[in-house]
Amino acid sequence: MPLIVLTGFPSSGKTTRAKQIEQYMLQRLQAEERSMRIHIINDDSLNVSKDAYRGFRYQLYCVARAISTSHCVVHAGTPIAMAKEWNTKRESAEAYDSTVFDELVTRYEEPDSKNRWDSPLFTVIYDDESAPGDKIWDAVILRKPPPPNMSTISKPVSDTSYVYKLDKVTLEIINAVTEGQKEFGAGGLPMVVPHASAKVINPSRSVTLSELRRLRKQFVSINKMRTTLDTDRLGDLFVDYLNTNLE
Repeated sequence: MPLIVLTGFPSSGKTTRAKQIEQYMLQRLQAEERSMRIHIINDDSLNVSKDAYRGFRYQLYCVARAISTSHCVVHAGTPIAMAKEWNTKRESAEAYDSTVFDELVTRYEEPDSKNRWDSPLFTVIYDDESAPGDKIWDAVILRKPPPPNMSTISKPVSDTSYVYKLDKVTLEIINAVTEGQKEFGAGGLPMVVPHASAKVINPSRSVTLSELRRLRKQFVSINKMRTTLDTDRLGDLFVDYLNTNLE
């Protein structure tokens, strides 16, 4: 089932855009006599409190890729000041607490079309009358989904030592990458790392430890509960993941 991810500041109009997209897709499906159901999943449908922070566009992208379905991101492009004003006009039960609002804005990471998980990306400015339904249709209905890669293919875990090995292997690899760039500099030869037969491509830029830690955290989160049981391949899976995201 195709996936459309709505993202933006709190109270930036995501629900309104989701309903516009839903209406367009329903009309288009009916006109073309296609059989497909549409589900809008949001905090309300999941009973998630508005003081909870959930940022997982990358995880959703990995799920979509793992099941070979198409995916796109729609960004509600509303300035912070306007979103804050809209929030104050909501009913108290629907509004974000001002402190929570500010915290969510501070921690929000805007989408970037250069990222695989944010592409294709459609930004809808706050005063646009509607979302670009035709472009979204092309992206999720007509566009061929990307094939799954090694780091997103998974199956249930039963080995109790798996999580320990996952943490150990990924930690030692990012430490090796950090040391490799210190020794050889950015843009050098591919780096040999432990637990993997493949090498980590040495980007032409300096990779910070915080970035490597973020990528490691994402990889571990994705593969902690559902992944391959072949622990001998963990290093190569993580190297493949790094090479995909460190371009």
